Amino acid sequence: MERLPGGRRPRLVSSLGLGRRSWEVTLDEERGRLAWCDPRPPRRVRGNCFVPISEIIAVEETEFNKKQRNIGRWQKMAKLHAFTVYYVKKARNHRWRCSDVTFWCVEEHLCNQWIQALKELLEMQKSRPKQLLVYINPYGGKRQGKRIYEQKVAPLFSLASISTDVVITERANHAKDNLFEVNIYKYDGVVCVGGDGMFSEVMHGLIGRIQKDSGIDQNNPKASLVQCNIRIGIIPAGSTDCICYSTVGISDPVTSALHIIVGDCQPLDVSSVHHNNTFLKYSVSLLGYGFYGDILKDSEKKRWMGPMRYDYSGFKTFLSHHYYEGTIAYQPAKHTHGSPRDKESCRTGCHICKKSEKQLAEQKKEHGLKHEEGEEEWKVIKGKFLAINAVNMSCACPRSPKGLSPAAHLADGSADLILVRKCSRFDFLRYLVRHTNQDDQFDFPFVDVYRVKSFQFTSKLSEDNESNGMDIGKKRFGQFCRDHPACCCNIVNSTWNCDGETLDSSAIEVRVHCQLMKLFARGIEENCKDEAAHSQSSIEQLL
Repeated sequence: MERLPGGRRPRLVSSLGLGRRSWEVTLDEERGRLAWCDPRPPRRVRGNCFVPISEIIAVEETEFNKKQRNIGRWQKMAKLHAFTVYYVKKARNHRWRCSDVTFWCVEEHLCNQWIQALKELLEMQKSRPKQLLVYINPYGGKRQGKRIYEQKVAPLFSLASISTDVVITERANHAKDNLFEVNIYKYDGVVCVGGDGMFSEVMHGLIGRIQKDSGIDQNNPKASLVQCNIRIGIIPAGSTDCICYSTVGISDPVTSALHIIVGDCQPLDVSSVHHNNTFLKYSVSLLGYGFYGDILKDSEKKRWMGPMRYDYSGFKTFLSHHYYEGTIAYQPAKHTHGSPRDKESCRTGCHICKKSEKQLAEQKKEHGLKHEEGEEEWKVIKGKFLAINAVNMSCACPRSPKGLSPAAHLADGSADLILVRKCSRFDFLRYLVRHTNQDDQFDFPFVDVYRVKSFQFTSKLSEDNESNGMDIGKKRFGQFCRDHPACCCNIVNSTWNCDGETLDSSAIEVRVHCQLMKLFARGIEENCKDEAAHSQSSIEQLL
């Protein structure tokens, strides 16, 4: 197939067999799709099907007689040549599956021409990974990580001609430590098989390695971190898979594997957490103090219960109804083009993320180092809080399809800071129930939400003891009486829930880094079941 001026190929159009019928098949590089049309479709059956080239997984020559049923006279006349196209089939609820269609013809030259043309177009998909580093947590969740990878993911990677180096982790921080030792630059991406904890470990290792190689001091809270361009893929196999659910729309290993294969790329904001000029953690989903911190701390003692431990600890924490006193200081994210209550959900190709990124870049260019140092207005709030939550994404999950902040964006350089002030148990329950339905969960007088680019929190006891130079984050305090009739005493300090890991520090400084890292994902698609997804049922009726 000769190229046209400008390097473009002409459309490749042939009459090919599909099942028992002859179809007109078109490979159109300009429109970026493979289409096949039945000139005489039976009644009530759609005769037009297509799949985007970007969602074709592989093409292979096929032994026809092993793949198809008897097609009558064609089989007796001549040897038939066939090729199979494997592609993404989209279903409901953002689920993807690998489907295939086999075309045949009598001419061997024509068959080879189609195979070569399709393979050349697949080679042109430069965003697709060819070599991956895979970390598998065999202990997380229901201990199914290794089985999920070997049975559901590895065959798809092999089909797509992706080579992998697999590491089975043997201890906590194994993947993180390993990422500081291996040559990460020879890989097109790093894949973690496990839950949110496994992702956090890989993220810390990858970002930390990039900063180390770039000479950046992570302990400096004002440092401008270097963007990590090595993408991370998540194969969900844990107790909680919030990050995968919030960036793909479903926690499904096959769907995530296919997103990796087609080379999707979703930038992601990352928050850095510091205490007294010492780096503590990175966060991409939830940074929660009070209610969610107490749940995590209690559930860690009951890991033997499995995922049920979250329900038990959640109920126990709700009954305890602890509140915490402290001071919040935050910088509003003036560069963003949305607000936490505008009901503009982050979706594939989000225009708010793109506009906010552009606006932030313009501000940095205009203000230079002054902007980097954060010499802007700070707003201060003091009070008693049941929960302090900062989220970089919606934090959606199957139990809470809208998440903690439905309008939070993945890559706009901001976090949504949610403050739940002291209130009655009944009012707090009303707030929690809103996470499971369509109602506005911020429509309460005791709930405030702000879109911020950085914030600081200091507990009341940290403030009281600051002059004594005491490290409150490491000190254990007694209890003191409180005024709530159901519980006569209150715990002085809570624990931070940092993406599902405990963080003991009563005074922290948090800063959002716009699009610091990238995922093998495309965000949540607005309409995940397009025309290509419907085509397979039509084919099956015709075969």
